[in-house]
Amino acid sequence: MPLLRTLALVAILAWLGGCATQAAPTRHYSLPPDQTAPPEATKHQGADEHLLVVRPLALASFLEQPGIVLQLDDITLNPARDHLWAEDLGPMLERGLRRRLGRRLADTRVLAEANPAVPPRAMTLRLELERFQGRHDGQAMAAGQWQLRGADGQLLTLETFEVETALTSDGYPALVRALGESWDTLADRLASRIRALR
Repeated sequence: MPLLRTLALVAILAWLGGCATQAAPTRHYSLPPDQTAPPEATKHQGADEHLLVVRPLALASFLEQPGIVLQLDDITLNPARDHLWAEDLGPMLERGLRRRLGRRLADTRVLAEANPAVPPRAMTLRLELERFQGRHDGQAMAAGQWQLRGADGQLLTLETFEVETALTSDGYPALVRALGESWDTLADRLASRIRALR
């Protein structure tokens, strides 16, 4: 009987201690809007308009979870528990990339692969994202590879990319904004290469 009373007392104290401890609030973040491109130009409707289909992004498995990832040292990755993406990272980045490319390629209609209006023959862009995280040295990093195929399905280029953006302050909001800037920079590079290759 004394053992039961002791266990009950320990349980009550643990419960009271849990109530007294305030958990950190969970925060959700979305990719910020494009900060570097000029306002979207009027699209030219005509037979010479280019078509580009952006396929769904392939993410490294550690990025396919809701927590924003921090790289604590050269080998340790830590997904946050209380600082989460507002939606699945892959679709959010794909949508943001389509919007950014559309603003940079004024003569190009940029479509999602699942769009029913996609013609049977269009250029396609595929991205594999190996890193999209904050780093212990105050950098936000996006890295991976991309491939562009012509309307005939022929591979035009397969290239790697690595974009780093310095955080302007501490904290997750600054990290998310820096990751957004990295995505802007990647869109600049992709648009330039796409123009050169078509």
